[in-house]
Amino acid sequence: MYAEERQEAMAHHVGRIGRVSVADLAEAYEVTTETVRRDLTVLERAGLLRRVHGGAVPADSLPVTEAALAERDLAHTKEKDRIARTAVALVPPGDATMLLDAGSTTHRLAGLLPRDRRITVLTHAVPVASRLAGQANVELHLLPGRVRSTTQAAVGEDTVAALGRLRVDLAFVGTNGITADHGFSTPDPAEAAVKRALIAAARRVVVLTDASKFGAERTVSFARLSDVDVVVTDPGIRDEDRRVLDEAGVEVVVA
Repeated sequence: MYAEERQEAMAHHVGRIGRVSVADLAEAYEVTTETVRRDLTVLERAGLLRRVHGGAVPADSLPVTEAALAERDLAHTKEKDRIARTAVALVPPGDATMLLDAGSTTHRLAGLLPRDRRITVLTHAVPVASRLAGQANVELHLLPGRVRSTTQAAVGEDTVAALGRLRVDLAFVGTNGITADHGFSTPDPAEAAVKRALIAAARRVVVLTDASKFGAERTVSFARLSDVDVVVTDPGIRDEDRRVLDEAGVEVVVA
């Protein structure tokens, strides 16, 4: 098979299957992994697919721009509501300290926190802080940093440094993508740095995500699958994605 024929076949294969690894393509077309990587580079330049860590995905599977918070809040609303309601049950009894990440699902969770006991909440997300500011039983701490207009969340060295001095019971974290190879990922390096610091500061880490994020890879990985204790998602999760999380030792809670 000529290189052009092989590349055309690969493009059709990725478009039909979805995410495909370099190793699988090398086996399927009986070439080296180095040859596959060169072929994928040619195909990506032609706009026929998009390369990701360890393989390739269809060209339209990864958006070029990062969606703003208001736009994300309108997507998968029913699933996010269920996820938030289910995640509240994971708040430990008694006085609890927790970190809330930025995001449309964590914002929903903030509005559902228990009101019958004292809770200390630390967040870098302005919308989350605004929602909790008037709740009498919540001791609220807003982390420092530069606020990004896209996510309305503080990022930067000051945010990461402040998180580095903390140790809390629980962190609720959002994500833009989840795969076995690339872990949990997000488009922006500054957001990724804050998410890493959130995870490092918590004794228990819970990721809140609707099932559409599985199989998506964003530019920057902020955690391996095994860095997280629990993933709360919706019934749309595929058996294969659930198996991958199980093998990584992650508890899966379906809302």
